Amino acid sequence: MNSAEVLAFVGGGNMAGAILGGLLRAGRVRAADVIVVEPHEPQRDKLRADFGVQALACGDASLARAGTIIWAVKPQLFTAAAEPLRAWLGDALQLSVMAGIPSASLVKLTGSERVVRSMPNTPALIGKGIAGLYARPAVSADERAAVERLLAPTGQTLWVDREDDLDAVTALSGSGPAYFFYFVEAMMAAAVDMGLSAEQGRRLALATCGGAAALGLGSQESPTTLRERVTSKGGTTHAAITALQADGVDAAIRRAVLAAQRRAVELGREFGG
Repeated sequence: MNSAEVLAFVGGGNMAGAILGGLLRAGRVRAADVIVVEPHEPQRDKLRADFGVQALACGDASLARAGTIIWAVKPQLFTAAAEPLRAWLGDALQLSVMAGIPSASLVKLTGSERVVRSMPNTPALIGKGIAGLYARPAVSADERAAVERLLAPTGQTLWVDREDDLDAVTALSGSGPAYFFYFVEAMMAAAVDMGLSAEQGRRLALATCGGAAALGLGSQESPTTLRERVTSKGGTTHAAITALQADGVDAAIRRAVLAAQRRAVELGREFGG
């Protein structure tokens, strides 16, 4: 980013804060070069206090200096947020972290073909997320690299070639943290059933799941191999896996993820304009 540009956010909620906070901590942007358009006064005050950035109730001509505009409003608010700003948006790279809004809708409302869609997830708040990315053809290789640098403080990135694949990303990793916590809740309930406290169950479940994820990420072996290595025939793990298979848990998980994908498609139709 050069000194003549600003980085602009439309929406100043959790995801915007995760990106902005990471960039500032890494020294990749100066607070003086950031504008956030956020209609809610308490959130504007928090952004100023936490980050020292310029926070506006509504956009103005200063947005015309933005090299990149990051869209971080709720999908249902996108049209209302974009229309008053349109006159100042056309020269910027547009990066959306909104679920479900097709890139064509951003082109229509911003006047720019240089649009990148991102589907992040909530671990981005601690720098451990993964974001699926799709770029329209007008986005250059340098701009793709710039988007990767912007999102690097939030975790990993993964490019997809087809925009429709972002619905699958939404279903798998965007919604995925909720599936994980749902499983942890069930493990905690089982801990209580076995006589442990809920807090003991929480610590054991989260540490076990976190450690297993780290093991999987650091291993060249497949999850199937790693699972089989823990599952001795006739042992405790075998008993648990057999019960899960008998209850059709694997099929239920696949149905759940596909249901999330279908809903992502529906949201795009509802809010995409």
